[in-house]
Amino acid sequence: MHSPALPARLRPALRALALALPLSCPAIVLADAYPSRPITVVVPFSAGGDADMAARNLSAHLRGVYREPLVVVNKGGANGAVGSQFVREAAADGYTLLLARVGSQAVLPALQPSLGYRWDDFTILGLLELNPMACVVNASSPYRTLADLLAAIKARPGKLNYSTSGPATVLNLAAQALLSSSGLPRSAAVEIPYKGGADATTAVLAGEVDFTCNNVTSLVGPVKGGKLRALVATSPERLKDLPGAPTAREAGVPALEAVSGWSALYGPKGLSAPVRASWAKALDTLRQTAPWRASVESMGSIPRLMPADQTRTFVGEQVRFYQELGRTIGLKLD
Repeated sequence: MHSPALPARLRPALRALALALPLSCPAIVLADAYPSRPITVVVPFSAGGDADMAARNLSAHLRGVYREPLVVVNKGGANGAVGSQFVREAAADGYTLLLARVGSQAVLPALQPSLGYRWDDFTILGLLELNPMACVVNASSPYRTLADLLAAIKARPGKLNYSTSGPATVLNLAAQALLSSSGLPRSAAVEIPYKGGADATTAVLAGEVDFTCNNVTSLVGPVKGGKLRALVATSPERLKDLPGAPTAREAGVPALEAVSGWSALYGPKGLSAPVRASWAKALDTLRQTAPWRASVESMGSIPRLMPADQTRTFVGEQVRFYQELGRTIGLKLD
């Protein structure tokens, strides 16, 4: 005997329940002594940026995995060092975690000897996502390809300029890596620092600078709107949101592929085995969660969940890349 057809008015509710089940069911699997109270996730940068969005996205999609919430707290300052140091000194009980970023966890440890922590002074729980970068010019710029831009820089050294969010930030280092991998000195183009990535993008839109290399999340809107032209993306494959932008390898600057933002989850050094195992399960569940992946992609990022050991290898390689880049261009932070 066939079941009666579901009334049309109930079908949307059923679809919503079906989507919610994969998120709600794992809470039964992960129900144990940890966590027994809310978990604080420290973002070492101000609200509204890539790091903040990554942390809040993680919190939203783990509501059905952990019964206790993840509470996002912003502790910005010193390019991410303030919040990172706070977590390094926190109790290793699993209730204070860090939304780790390339700038605070790879660039600063690589280039700032006086930093109060080393890159491996934490318990690394896993990589969450990649935030590829792109180098762009104004849509009215005469430079239609990366080769055009580099040829102009070579022809007129020190005349073209680019915007960044300050020295030793990923925006600055992406441009430096572009110049270095093209055989050009650091002085070949002039850096114009701005307060942040959004201001650096606005400078290109306003015609104040010739180009910038910025996080794709900050560039997708203006590129799609026809106001900026993307010349290269640092992702290993072409991005869905910027299909016209060649990859670094396609553009002939493969070294630029190593320059990418990323988000990872860290804890203080010495997290217990049960806490580490609990997070391994939680992140594995997240890996299989389509809504989380879709949400990451909607922000212009690439879902790239890695387990703890692979993440540690990845971060170590990132630190060495920026150490070598710093030596090549003569950059060290006091």
